Amino acid sequence: MEPSTDPVAERASAVLEAVLGATDALTIAIGTELGYYRALDHAGATGLTPAGLAVRVGASERYTREWLEQQAVAGFLLAGEPTTGEERRFRLAPGTAEVLAWPDALTTMAPLATMVAAAGAQWRRIVAGARTGSGLGWSEYGPDMMRAQADVNAPPLRTLLPDAWLRDALPATHARLESGEALLVADVGCGAGWASVGLARRWPRVRVHAYDVDPATVALAREVTASHRVADRVEVRAHDIGARLPEERYDLTLAVECVHDLPHPVPVLAAMREMTRPDGAVLVVDEKVADRFTAPGDEVERLMYGYSTLICLPDAMTGNPEHATGTVIRRPTMQRYAREAGFTDALERPVEHDMWRFYELTRDSARSTSSATSAAHPQDSVTPAPP
Repeated sequence: MEPSTDPVAERASAVLEAVLGATDALTIAIGTELGYYRALDHAGATGLTPAGLAVRVGASERYTREWLEQQAVAGFLLAGEPTTGEERRFRLAPGTAEVLAWPDALTTMAPLATMVAAAGAQWRRIVAGARTGSGLGWSEYGPDMMRAQADVNAPPLRTLLPDAWLRDALPATHARLESGEALLVADVGCGAGWASVGLARRWPRVRVHAYDVDPATVALAREVTASHRVADRVEVRAHDIGARLPEERYDLTLAVECVHDLPHPVPVLAAMREMTRPDGAVLVVDEKVADRFTAPGDEVERLMYGYSTLICLPDAMTGNPEHATGTVIRRPTMQRYAREAGFTDALERPVEHDMWRFYELTRDSARSTSSATSAAHPQDSVTPAPP
């Protein structure tokens, strides 16, 4: 059959696909929260009946049956034929465990669905903000959003950042770590603290000061560092470095996937420059989007704009309703922010990642500190360049 050339039919099909994707995301979030995927993974190839799964997780059998059938129709589960006297048994389809049942795997994606669910719960407040130009703060999205964001970033920050990513992004700093040097690290916008945990566990002589401004996030980071037994070397601080510089100077200052969320990124970057020792390094990790706006965009661009509209832009607008950046932080914008903060450039480093770009922020020692200091005032953070 020839594909339809009717633009109305094509757009209607696109909307239907969007609705199907949204319902899949919500049912994935439900299955994650109820423990369905983990229980099915433990059951292995024999699978479970609806009644059996319901007993294992402590849920309603009728609701469990509907969820199982929906997931099988969507392709995440395989459904067997019922035998005499026994209900149909369901098991994970190949690849589902790695993506939805293993939270510590580098391939985990279940938290992304939970983030969509948490954002969707706030859709009326996002509409209100769009009407008035007001924001919606990170804490207002609730603990599900905070933990989901932490959970999706935890595996790579624990396992890839301390070695592979630092080796490719900052080889000189990695060499210092390998030599056993006792480096002092600042983790700016630390979130749940997984970057700090990864560095401290991999490099026993490293000490980290992890900075964040959200009280609930700071509490979560302290919980994470304590549970991973690195609280003696990772100090989580509730501190706005853009407003007040820390007293310490650091061998490595990094900011992972947070610059685009900041209401005023330039003052924070200027502070990162000032708080880094002359022989130290500054690493910023943020979204890997195209350099220019192009429509229609690829899947990564669509995902970033979706998260920006629902989460990151409303959050940043709480402190800067006119000039907030949003998730789609393009390379020229990051480079401009870096220069305004007193850096000479933001150089992309050769680290392979589908979603993130790695920047080394370079400094000219001859440049006066007054230029960075003047950039550290919120009123000097200018409008982001057009996408």
